[in-house]
Amino acid sequence: MTVLKTSLRNFFAHKGRMALSAVAVLLSVAFVCGTLVFTDTMNTTFDNLFQATSSDVTVSSKDSTDNGETTSRTGKPPVLPASVLGEVRKAEGVKSAEGTVFSTSVTVVDAKLDKLSPSSGAPTIVGGWNSNDARTMKITSGGAPKGPDQVMVDADTVDKHHLKLGDEISMITVVGTHRAHVSGIADFTVTNPGAAIFYLDTKTAQQTLVGQTGVYTNVNVTAAQGVTDDQLKKNVTAAVGHGYKVQTAKEVADANQKELQSFLDVMKYAMLGFAGIAFLVGIFLIVNTFSMLVAQRTREIGLMRAVGSSRRQVNQSVLIEALLLGVVGSVLGVGAGVGIAVGLMKLMGNMGMHLSTDDLTVAWTTPVIGLVLGVVVTVLAAYLPARRAGKISPMAALRDAGTPADVKAGVVRAVIGLLLTGAGGASLYVAATADAAKGGSAWLGLGVVLTLIGFVVIGPLLAGGMVRVLGAIMLRVFGPVGRMAERNALRNPRRTGATGAALMIGLALVACLSVVGSSMVASATDQLDKTVGTDFIIDSGRTGIITPQAVKAVKSVPELARVTEYRLVDVSLTTPDGRVPDNKVINAADPTFAQDLRTKTVSGSLADAYKPDSMSVSEGFAKDHGIKLGSAVTVNFKDGTTGKLTVRAITSDEVVIDKGAMYASIATVAKYVPAAKMPKDLMVFAMAKDGQQDAAYKALKSALHKYPDYTVRDQTDYKKALKDQIGQMLNMIYGLLALAIIVAVLGVVNTLALSVVERTREIGLMRAIGLSRRQLRRMIRLESVVIAVFGALLGLGLGIGWGAAAQKLLALQGLKVLEIPWPTITYVFIGSAFVGLFAALVPAFRAGRMNVLNAIATD
Repeated sequence: MTVLKTSLRNFFAHKGRMALSAVAVLLSVAFVCGTLVFTDTMNTTFDNLFQATSSDVTVSSKDSTDNGETTSRTGKPPVLPASVLGEVRKAEGVKSAEGTVFSTSVTVVDAKLDKLSPSSGAPTIVGGWNSNDARTMKITSGGAPKGPDQVMVDADTVDKHHLKLGDEISMITVVGTHRAHVSGIADFTVTNPGAAIFYLDTKTAQQTLVGQTGVYTNVNVTAAQGVTDDQLKKNVTAAVGHGYKVQTAKEVADANQKELQSFLDVMKYAMLGFAGIAFLVGIFLIVNTFSMLVAQRTREIGLMRAVGSSRRQVNQSVLIEALLLGVVGSVLGVGAGVGIAVGLMKLMGNMGMHLSTDDLTVAWTTPVIGLVLGVVVTVLAAYLPARRAGKISPMAALRDAGTPADVKAGVVRAVIGLLLTGAGGASLYVAATADAAKGGSAWLGLGVVLTLIGFVVIGPLLAGGMVRVLGAIMLRVFGPVGRMAERNALRNPRRTGATGAALMIGLALVACLSVVGSSMVASATDQLDKTVGTDFIIDSGRTGIITPQAVKAVKSVPELARVTEYRLVDVSLTTPDGRVPDNKVINAADPTFAQDLRTKTVSGSLADAYKPDSMSVSEGFAKDHGIKLGSAVTVNFKDGTTGKLTVRAITSDEVVIDKGAMYASIATVAKYVPAAKMPKDLMVFAMAKDGQQDAAYKALKSALHKYPDYTVRDQTDYKKALKDQIGQMLNMIYGLLALAIIVAVLGVVNTLALSVVERTREIGLMRAIGLSRRQLRRMIRLESVVIAVFGALLGLGLGIGWGAAAQKLLALQGLKVLEIPWPTITYVFIGSAFVGLFAALVPAFRAGRMNVLNAIATD
């Protein structure tokens, strides 16, 4: 009980000094809990949606995916004949059955040709209005569609694009362009995560999406009273046979949830990973805080030992303080985590994904995980300072000798740090020289971990040398004040090393990712310059197909010398060795594609692969299956017949674009796949006539103006898009890493604040002999800057090394250009100096306000 009282007294006596450590715990716990609440809420939202929109049993084509998705490479949804509906209605246990048709391979535009698709990546769905949809949609204005010129739109899309009743919209499909006027507005009775939905009457939907009536994508079946979904599924299957996909509501919902879960898991574990980095950085802050508090209470600890307290009790006293800090920070963090989750929901709402707070889900495991993590991390971080406090002898403490210097421990630490760093460097070298990406990745991960730990352990040794160098470069120009700042940073190398290491971690990751991202862009740009021999690339965008009307519009541009169509065909292969590899894709194109993409071959010419009944395979595939030039491969086309194609070219694996692809001509594929099943173009390539590049570019843009989903890019545009895409990904990662950097800044602030308290008497004496407030503040700011720059140098150097090793692995995938983004590295380095200045503002201000006489009188 005495130990508990002592711990409580010390905790509340130093609550101001504990505050920043508590904030570090709070931020880390909040990020973890916010991530869990956000992903759980998304799961709840989609669970409710899938359950509400699924009929008791759904019958669909065998070609549709497990989750009922109806897109296909043909641009038309897989359909069922109308006769299936009659068979289903005759099945035992069926209360009602209704056929419907819908598709997500549709571009919808308003009268100004502005896209009405969601910006969040959610689907655009066009379908026939049916009673199953009526269960989850409430018509709030106008009425349901009753003819070919009417369409009903969901309320979210209406609000976002400012539509109103009577407005004309157009639906662009492979069948053609269908125009209709808004006849009604319907609102979801459950949360709509962001899909844009357009309802036609069933007959019009059939004509618009499929090009014929009398077919359905789904038959929605409702069970009679007392009939379970599983029993209904058996009855319906017996009625229609096994040629169709029959699923219960739960199976459809589970399939949808499974597909969503893969995306949510990636996002969840990525965010938790960054939270883990913030926890790691927070450990340094907590270790420094308790180390300095123990040092400042040396005499107090000696008195406790002198009056009978044991080492164990002193140890327990410090750990109890850490426990209190962990509990307070974690409890506040759990609450803040819910706030972060709500903020993320609002952010997603601004991006087009609507998540309602009505679905806010806080599982009981979330606060438990947050509390356990926060408390355990805090107590573990405080263990070493607590153990060190217990080792202080009573007489040494009463003489104010503090913790005894352990030269041997310092030597052992330096040796261990050097060994770890050396082992990590060797692992990175092995990774950089690896012949296989899989094995190299393991060595890379090991090297990153070992060098990181090594730099942390060896930090005090590095601090002693690097701070002197930085002092000579940066601080000496400030005269005596600069020299004092340098000595302050060198006074406790262990503390300086730990403070710099906290900043090092975040900046190392920033530097590593910057090197990898820049190298990827440079490598891809280099590959584009070397291999792409066309002027323009037309991309299909969100729909994944380019309609025949759009291709015709491209071919009508007179300034073009050639146009190449490019599509993907699903196949299964039987190789000469008798093996049947997993389902494959053949990249079918016009023969001119051999000029548009100058792919390197190890045998044969790519142009020969476009001859009748010919194909190419990749180098790795050929080695795995014993394929040589002239080998015959049996190709079973998914939507057609089987044929034997002769291998006329073997492409190199040392490429980035279309690595591992198999090529054949569209004419060869058309021989085995009927026109109705033929995939539509994924991309189209165009070459301008000599000297007419600018005119052709403008003409292409004009020709495809009616098709806003398709993007016309020249090589400059394509490189910029690639750079922007990787840049956006990196910016998102940098934003998540900002949490760790913020915690590191708090560590610098806390270290300086406690250092000022520790040196109160010294500061008073310096003021007494003539040091001005301005000089004192400058000294503290310079000390902070040199610590921040020290951490930045460690982090940037380490990160560049990691990034260079990672790029060597990427070179095995064809990304062979190493590019170090020196402007970004420079900005980060300069930014770290400003971080040091910012971190010193409050400690310097407080030091300057000290009363000189009171400071001198401090014990």
